[in-house]
Amino acid sequence: MVILTLNCGSSSAKYQVYDWEKKDVLAVGIVEKVTLGGSFISHKVKGRQEYCQEYDCPTHTEAVDLIIRTLTDKEQGVISDMGVIKAVGHRVLHGGDKFTKSVIVDDAAMRAFNEVKDLGPLHNPANIMGIQAAKKVLPDIPHCAIMDTAWHQTMPPESFLYAVPYEWYEKYAVRRYGFHGTSFLYTAKRAAVLLGQDPFKTNLIIAHLGNGSSVNAVKDGCSFDTSMGITPLEGLIMGTRSGDADMAMPFYVMRKTGMGPAEIENALNKKSGLLGITGQFADRRDIQTAALKGDKRAKLAQDMEAYRVKKYIGAYYAVLGHVDALVLTAGVGEFAFFMREKILRGLEHLGIVFDPKKNDLARTRNAETIISAPESKIPIYIIPTDEELVMTEDAYALMAGTYDTHTRFTYSFQNRNYVNRGRADGLKEDLVKTPELASIVARPR
Repeated sequence: MVILTLNCGSSSAKYQVYDWEKKDVLAVGIVEKVTLGGSFISHKVKGRQEYCQEYDCPTHTEAVDLIIRTLTDKEQGVISDMGVIKAVGHRVLHGGDKFTKSVIVDDAAMRAFNEVKDLGPLHNPANIMGIQAAKKVLPDIPHCAIMDTAWHQTMPPESFLYAVPYEWYEKYAVRRYGFHGTSFLYTAKRAAVLLGQDPFKTNLIIAHLGNGSSVNAVKDGCSFDTSMGITPLEGLIMGTRSGDADMAMPFYVMRKTGMGPAEIENALNKKSGLLGITGQFADRRDIQTAALKGDKRAKLAQDMEAYRVKKYIGAYYAVLGHVDALVLTAGVGEFAFFMREKILRGLEHLGIVFDPKKNDLARTRNAETIISAPESKIPIYIIPTDEELVMTEDAYALMAGTYDTHTRFTYSFQNRNYVNRGRADGLKEDLVKTPELASIVARPR
């Protein structure tokens, strides 16, 4: 049985093909520059050379069609025909407060996604188009929606409400929703395994640090608070997003410049964050290169980003009272050792002490690692996220009728003996290049 997962972003379409019986990934890939011109597919199959092909994708409909044709291609494909696929899992950014768990997509679900698409204007329209395109090609199998916001529906009112007129919440659903839920679910469950604890007796601070970033306070295994808000703009400083700012500031800039609401929204989402500070870069690798060459604004961007993450770690420590582990994940959390150092240095008074040598070694997506010093009261884990696996397992369980909310459902990766075959093979290669990496690989307690 094969399960396909699709993650249609504002200008991309990621996919994974998973063999459920063999518990193995058959193929992964991405169509980039969708809607932008010059689009192309990058298709990876284990044991083969990466396949790239340019193809014009003015919308996500063409992107999904390209993915399907590539998967069934005689030379590049991994399945004989689309009939092999028995379920499709779709990432949906924003489900509002209507969903507490993943669902099979029906007309009611599609109406709900359309009702809240203004809350996720960069992603929800693409998510919806991806679902529609896939359902045209595969109309007779379950299409399942895995919402970024569902994980955070356990937050209490004191966490999710804003101090604005209450009728805004009642009439327009103005509240904190939070995102990166699939990533937080995976890393929270894995952290509990590594700690050897009941997941529902575990308190965590998890930082998902990528182009989009957020922090999650996990109390007794459930989301208690998170840094992103009604949209993914609030919270940490991100690649092109401002994060926290005085809400009156946009009105001040509008009066000074004559900019309209749409221009301000675009500037805060696409021209701010690290890009806004440096004036040139949104990628942390480019910023690090520039900082090492003496670029003062690049160094300022790093310092500001790290400072913001520290503030949230401290705030969530205070909220939780007791923290079992600090977890870093996503591209920056998994690889940017220089940013991790800036974030973690100075947290010793909280009992969070990192080991510089371990931190420098931890640059892999193929293993869970621990970079805390022996004297650290709180372990620091680097847990590579696996959102696609969560989507796959949710889709399978929905199809099989065994699915429920994460508080009443057990994932395969919650087993202490769970092994990701692809990552295990990749780790062997990593260890050949860097044998010292073995010393920081985290094992279940």
